[in-house]
Amino acid sequence: MASWWHRDVIAAGKLPLMLCFLAFVVTFVLTRTITRMIRDGRGPFRNQVTASGTHIHHSVPGIILLIVGAFTAVGGPDSLGWRSFAGLAVGVGTSLVLDEFALILHLQDVYWSGEGQLSVEAVTLAAACLGLALVGFSPFGVKDIGGFELSLRLTATGILIADGVLSVICVLKGKYRTALFGLFLPPVGVIGALRLARPSSIWARHRYRGRRMERATRRAADFDQRWAPLQTDWEDFVGGKPSQPNPPASDNTRR
Repeated sequence: MASWWHRDVIAAGKLPLMLCFLAFVVTFVLTRTITRMIRDGRGPFRNQVTASGTHIHHSVPGIILLIVGAFTAVGGPDSLGWRSFAGLAVGVGTSLVLDEFALILHLQDVYWSGEGQLSVEAVTLAAACLGLALVGFSPFGVKDIGGFELSLRLTATGILIADGVLSVICVLKGKYRTALFGLFLPPVGVIGALRLARPSSIWARHRYRGRRMERATRRAADFDQRWAPLQTDWEDFVGGKPSQPNPPASDNTRR
């Protein structure tokens, strides 16, 4: 265990990334716990954070922490301590910002509405990417490895690159969850890349016409009817069940 820690984490320079990942996950769990307690009026977090009567969303300190972490990473001393501090700041800040991703996207407070569940998907995708980068079998930055292990790492890296390409295709086809699971399960990525795209995706809009678009629409409807309840239950479990209706679309977009 100690040998792995020094060779694959410390020597490979992954300690800041590990701290970033842990800070990201812990911050999300704590944030969702606190916001649920605020919504239910329980615990010590009953009052919203305000300044002069204005509600301050937690994405605001998240942006500040992201800026601090970024400036520390590019302008601070090149030492493990400072890079670890930058990793912690970026992890906490990213988690706070992505937890309100839906609010930033819609420019409306949709945190506890159905549209607010998009934040859970954004956090899940970011956590998966961080975790993949952390445990990835990179052939670079690791010293004293033999020929067999180097071949193994090169092979694994090639597989991860192929997974990334398949995931990009899945994203273009509008299959975001398939892209996420495909990063860890290559067969899922292959199936998602080969099957028809969702009708509203970039891929379908540029490549599908007539009967093929009709097939894609029909297949997407069947898929949603079968799997949407399970997806909703999972998002409710992670992010909390919505308690507010989706706000109407506003024509007055702030810029």
